[in-house]
Amino acid sequence: MSPFDLTPPTAVQRETLVAGLSPDERRVLLQHGTEAPFCGVFLDNRREGVYGCRLCGLPLFRSSTKFDSGTGWPSFFAPYDESHIRRVRDTSHGMIRVEVVCARCESHLGHVFPDGPPPTFERHCLNSVSLSFTGDGEALPDPLGRGETIA
Repeated sequence: MSPFDLTPPTAVQRETLVAGLSPDERRVLLQHGTEAPFCGVFLDNRREGVYGCRLCGLPLFRSSTKFDSGTGWPSFFAPYDESHIRRVRDTSHGMIRVEVVCARCESHLGHVFPDGPPPTFERHCLNSVSLSFTGDGEALPDPLGRGETIA
């Protein structure tokens, strides 16, 4: 069980969080958009730490699970905690895929594919704009004021 509170933000909290997003962040996180490949800020990030949800701050992936997939988007073979993501069937654009959303605020993160490395053989292909990054030893963002500052 996750030590993080997975209760969705209240309507007022969500409105405040959404107000702080850039137009590109809104397009990806709220409208299920995709950023262009090979341009995301976290594609080549090699620092140790935790990638979290850009909207609500929930930890989503550890840097130790990040790998170079060659696809142009940050890729991870396992989530921080399976309960922190939700998998949703996506039939948009004439394809059948599995969308990955934040389990707490339902922000669009990217998609997961069955072509990753061991041990999971999964490739969580994410948009950098959907993520925040917290380096090891730094306090996690706590935009919901829940006291969740330690990874």
